[in-house]
Amino acid sequence: MSRIGTMPINLPEGVEVTITKTNLVKVKGKLGELEQLVDPAITVIVKDGEINVGRATESKDHKSKHGLYRSLISNMIKGVTEGYTIVQELVGVGYKAEAKGQLIDFSLGYSHHIVFELPPEVKVETITERGKNPMIKLFSNDKQLIGQVAAKIRSLRKPEPYKGKGIKFQGEVLRKKAGKAAAEK
Repeated sequence: MSRIGTMPINLPEGVEVTITKTNLVKVKGKLGELEQLVDPAITVIVKDGEINVGRATESKDHKSKHGLYRSLISNMIKGVTEGYTIVQELVGVGYKAEAKGQLIDFSLGYSHHIVFELPPEVKVETITERGKNPMIKLFSNDKQLIGQVAAKIRSLRKPEPYKGKGIKFQGEVLRKKAGKAAAEK
């Protein structure tokens, strides 16, 4: 039995869920509207302020999709009620980020600036305080999209293992290597 898939999802007030005949689940709340196409072998039932997800058979494929779609629907509900935030730090001398609408202008130690365009569903805020690393705050109601955007931003300059310079997630612990001098001893 799937532990995640069998758990019911509570519907908070102000959230509206509709399921079409083609198994398209639409969730509407105060922060926007999201939709997810569900596999035909998975059933989604809205009843008494709860959403229950079921499966057709006990095959391995259906068991794995059972928990997957339950988690995706749960993430959609959390997204339209609370939203998601990801904070990233720019670690390095002279590393900067400046938000201009849906564009972020990065200065990451290369010979040129990098201009990154965000999708319209993602909002950004840059924080630059004296004595601290510059920060980028991303806001969205779509968990998959904000994670993908954050990963793409991180790939512009991944943290290197010797000094830790690069773009990292806030709270991320980097494993540092000793370096050349320690290896000779």
